[in-house]
Amino acid sequence: MSAVAAIVIFAVAFFFIATEKIHRVAVVLTAAGLMALLRLVPGNDVFFSEHAGIDWNVIFLLLGMMIIVGIVKRTGLFEFLAIWAAKKSGGRPYRLMVMLMFITAVASPFLDNVTTIMLVAPVTLLVCDKLGVSAVPYLIAEALASNIGGAATLIGDPPNIIIASRAGLTFNDFLVHMAPVVTVAFIVFVVMCRWLFRRSFEYHPERVAEVLALDEREAITDVRLLARCLAVLGLVIAAFSLHTVVHLEPAIVALLGAGAMVLVTRSTPEQFLPEVEWSTLVFFMGLFIMVGGLVETGVVGAVGHWAVGAVGDDYFAAASSLLFGSAVLGAFLDNIPYVATTAPIVEDIVAESGNPAAMQPLWWAFALGADFGGNGTAVAASANVVVLGVAARAGHPIGFWQFTRYGIVTTVVTTVVAWAYVWLRYFA
Repeated sequence: MSAVAAIVIFAVAFFFIATEKIHRVAVVLTAAGLMALLRLVPGNDVFFSEHAGIDWNVIFLLLGMMIIVGIVKRTGLFEFLAIWAAKKSGGRPYRLMVMLMFITAVASPFLDNVTTIMLVAPVTLLVCDKLGVSAVPYLIAEALASNIGGAATLIGDPPNIIIASRAGLTFNDFLVHMAPVVTVAFIVFVVMCRWLFRRSFEYHPERVAEVLALDEREAITDVRLLARCLAVLGLVIAAFSLHTVVHLEPAIVALLGAGAMVLVTRSTPEQFLPEVEWSTLVFFMGLFIMVGGLVETGVVGAVGHWAVGAVGDDYFAAASSLLFGSAVLGAFLDNIPYVATTAPIVEDIVAESGNPAAMQPLWWAFALGADFGGNGTAVAASANVVVLGVAARAGHPIGFWQFTRYGIVTTVVTTVVAWAYVWLRYFA
């Protein structure tokens, strides 16, 4: 009965999130409260469980980066970059989109997709404002690109860290096995964007002429403040990139960076706290508890065991099942708790085979499905939720289905590309 109750609560909540009849924060808080009230998620697990409660690593990573971005914004750096990007693209919408997606996809594997979005989104909003075009398609494209690009490395997407820990995989393992297919998938996605967003591209010659006449250097309002911010931001980015060396969680790096940024710039709480998107943080907390209810009641585990057990000893079928199953489930559940729950199942299958090395393709299929499935809906990955929060705060709200209709197509195409890659590389 507890599993049925968890499924009903999750399904009803997802319906209201998708239809946007009630604000999404109110929906997840109500659903999370019901999960806790009915003890579908034990009280202690809500706050302390790594797999079934609130993922504080994500919450504090976001909090730290929001503070950092809020302080950097005061220097005029984002406006500088916006004018520069507009000039380099000549104001041409598709060229501008490809430029912003490329920056996002290249940065995501070495930072993480949430951090990259936090840094690129403010630039996108400013450049689109100066060119007189809607920022929505560009923000959606960047979120999708970040989820694709982040799959390339161990630190680029949170699920990869969980998989690497369970499977004993290294940073170089991810580069060798994931980077090739991610590169192909991103190229395919860039071509797709020309068709996906064709009705959204706008070009206003008079606005472009105005922007081209601007001097981006004049956008910098405080050179000394900028120098201090860039020094701290550089250290934060270096710490993110050296995750496997320094062994600091991204959340700790972000919080240390935020603290250092506040100190060196002598910012006051009145200056940086209003920049924190509290509604986005609360939404994440509720969403983690909702998914935790499905984890605690065994729903996610049962689906995973059934899917993999149904294919028996056919390892290509098992890899295909993991790939497509993870893409589908990852599109409706946040992919972090999903991967945390399913990884032990994959580990058992690999161990029981008696030949872990030969079964390694199952891990890559699992990772690709979970990472690419993160594009499936507006709430499937952290980067998607962050983009929705940033857009709403800037006065450019993105609806659930407005994002999801692009995300579903992207997930289907990139998952098929990944499936072909797994077959050609490991089984053909």
